Amino acid sequence: MLSLNELTLEIINGKRLCKNDDLSFFENCELKELTFCADKIRKHFCGERIDLCSIINGKSGCCSENCKFCAQSIHNKAGCNEYDFLDFQQIFDIAQVNQNEGVNRIAIVTAGKSLAGKDFDKAIFVFEKLHKELKINLCASMGFLSKEQFRALKKAGVSRYHCNIETSRNYFPKICTSHSFDMKIENIKMAQNEGLFVCSGGIIGMGESFEDRIDMALLLSELNIRSIPINALMAIKGSPLENVLPLTEAEILRTLAMFRFINPQADIRLAAGRKLLSENGRKAFESGCSATITGNMLTTTGSTIAADKKMFSKMQRIVQPDFL
Repeated sequence: MLSLNELTLEIINGKRLCKNDDLSFFENCELKELTFCADKIRKHFCGERIDLCSIINGKSGCCSENCKFCAQSIHNKAGCNEYDFLDFQQIFDIAQVNQNEGVNRIAIVTAGKSLAGKDFDKAIFVFEKLHKELKINLCASMGFLSKEQFRALKKAGVSRYHCNIETSRNYFPKICTSHSFDMKIENIKMAQNEGLFVCSGGIIGMGESFEDRIDMALLLSELNIRSIPINALMAIKGSPLENVLPLTEAEILRTLAMFRFINPQADIRLAAGRKLLSENGRKAFESGCSATITGNMLTTTGSTIAADKKMFSKMQRIVQPDFL
């Protein structure tokens, strides 16, 4: 069996891990060496650049789906804020602040199985105006859409679509039964076929095994996903997962490093759960992460754009957005 250092060099030279490989060593190998090697892979393929993105919760609550982790599901009792699709000016103001502070991309995220009708028309109008009046890159996360809707988003100036697979195929039915895992995969492939860059990852710490996390990483590699957000569960009171114990920092770092080994060319994006990490998540960016969700309005990260940029400056990482 190859040592971690030997495997790292092989990955840098073109080797790609697959489902036929025995990857069980990721769960028990020495953590410090694993994270060090993962960061060597990150440096080779991603350099010192950090990709910053932010989100706007464009439509909140009343989601028909029964995802056990989500505060916005009507099946849960988390008591989230509920509101219809935001007005253009509200979205524009937030997007402009993010652009001015150096965020590379902003996503409008909406609750619900899919966005349709007048709400989808409103989203297209908003994206068209943002694309015309701002430089910041645009992303959408609006559930299950048709190919015509994906085409309309791309025409409106959206370059990226977000659709998490959440977990492994085997564990998914324990998290959600109102839609299928195959629907997720079909949605991702449809977006890709319509020329959109897809961002897809999931949540760790929902009770899944480490093998499930490996399976998720392998599938994302097979789908050629180049932006992979990893969320550590922050258990929400009133949700079925409210009593799940949080992951340790070591568990999170081990998972992030494993994702880098399996997806060496992707942006491994630190998302929710940064409160579980020390020093604003600094160690994650020394363990293979090359991107993060940031934002002044985010409660999931517990960070601000300014705090992130200050940390990355000290780490000598580059955060200049694509549009500059």
